[in-house]
Amino acid sequence: MKTVWHGGTIYTMRGESETVEAVLTEAGKIIQTGTYSSLMLLADEQQDLAGAVMYPGFIDSHIHLIGYGELLLKRTVQHVTSAEQFLAEIREEAAQLDGKEWLYVDMWDENKMARIPSIEELDAIYRGPMLLRRVCRHVSLTNHAGLEKMNITEQSVDPIGGAYGRDINGRLNGLLYENANDVLVELATSDVSEQQLDNMLCLAIDDLVAHGITGVHSEDLGYFGHYTKSLGAYERIIGHQRYFRAHMLRNHRVFSDMIADGVSFTNPFIEAGAMKIFADGSFGGNTAYLREPYERVNTTGIRIHSDKELAQWIDLARTHNTAVAVHAIGDGAIEQVITALERVSAVTMRDRYIHGSLCMPEQIERLAKLNIIVDAQPVFLLSDMPWVAERLGPERSKHLYPWKAFLDAGIVLGAGTDAPIERINPFETIWAGVTRKKIDGVVYQPEQCLSRYDMLYMHTRGSAYTGNQENYRGQIAPQYDADFTIIDRDLFTCSDEDILTTQVVKTVVAGHIVYEKNT
Repeated sequence: MKTVWHGGTIYTMRGESETVEAVLTEAGKIIQTGTYSSLMLLADEQQDLAGAVMYPGFIDSHIHLIGYGELLLKRTVQHVTSAEQFLAEIREEAAQLDGKEWLYVDMWDENKMARIPSIEELDAIYRGPMLLRRVCRHVSLTNHAGLEKMNITEQSVDPIGGAYGRDINGRLNGLLYENANDVLVELATSDVSEQQLDNMLCLAIDDLVAHGITGVHSEDLGYFGHYTKSLGAYERIIGHQRYFRAHMLRNHRVFSDMIADGVSFTNPFIEAGAMKIFADGSFGGNTAYLREPYERVNTTGIRIHSDKELAQWIDLARTHNTAVAVHAIGDGAIEQVITALERVSAVTMRDRYIHGSLCMPEQIERLAKLNIIVDAQPVFLLSDMPWVAERLGPERSKHLYPWKAFLDAGIVLGAGTDAPIERINPFETIWAGVTRKKIDGVVYQPEQCLSRYDMLYMHTRGSAYTGNQENYRGQIAPQYDADFTIIDRDLFTCSDEDILTTQVVKTVVAGHIVYEKNT
């Protein structure tokens, strides 16, 4: 059935300010654009935009989709501002449990508290194991029952690429960093059922389409037990119970198994992506790997892999004609990544530098020569400033989130949120990129602000290009996917403040209306 979409402003994103009057779709694809008078003659049905504004479907270029659904089910504490409040939330959660099962609390942030609760305080609340995940998810807090599950004692030596937190007397304090954190998370989440995974995925998709997101690039296949569990949820839900697009990064820990198992991606709504590698941690946990120590802290963070190990992972990806997508927050981490990639040939699938958080001008020049995509999360600036600048000092902080510098060097950017780390609202992401302004009015490095077109490009064509989808997704043009984000205002002409209050009218995936705002 042919459908004509008309009656509003339709931005194609093929060029700045380019619009068409109407779009004709059939079988999930755009078959023609042009005037309403000509296309209505070919249509079987009409969709009147009633003055709304239509863009190519927004794509979130970096998310953990099932992890976001999990967050929607868990107790979160991003609102707490003291250790006492945090403990009260944990106490309420403990009252609902039997004393043996895992206790989960998510999204704590020590930057909002004067101190972190002690392991003794946690032990006094609950005798079972705890998984209390920091907002960055690179650090967790647990009690002695959780440490016992991991077989960690006072004599335990820090794992490679991770660390066990200790107090001033050298005793374990329940904090777990990077690879140590990963072990705790795996223990606590590996027994999640298929039904729970399906539920998490549905919850996440329903929330995303309500925010105008038509597809994501997701990294879930290294979590919740064997990779087949998460992949099975995607196969059962997407294209069947939900119309949605998923480009799947493959965690380096499961990549070889997936190759050996001959995993194929035949579902037209699910695609295989690059090998995902973590090079370092986060600024919040002081685990992002820096070339020079943090201010007032005698550490340069945590380097997850040695140079040799990182090179081996990249070589494995290249053996299978696959790109790598590397999480690198600190300038030390991206230096390691650049050096490793300079020794190998590129492949058709594009390598990506995930986050682009702290990158020096000379490193940007080297990245441009490698044709690496920067997978950016502008909303990080709203969460991280000003405390991250204080940890890095005035000189280094000038090079935080240098989005304009990346574009000026000819580097393509995708736009994502890293949810559940951050909020999934694309309009908040666009606001952050355009204004670099906190709600309190402070603007950080205004010379790095992006234009409206830059940000909308990142959320459409840029994110499609990041996943090698630029020939069939991210634009409104014939033979492209009929994925649309339809909203109540023109993001090219509204005020900066109005960006934040944008309302989604409809979200369309493969020609199907998957979300419609109640009138």
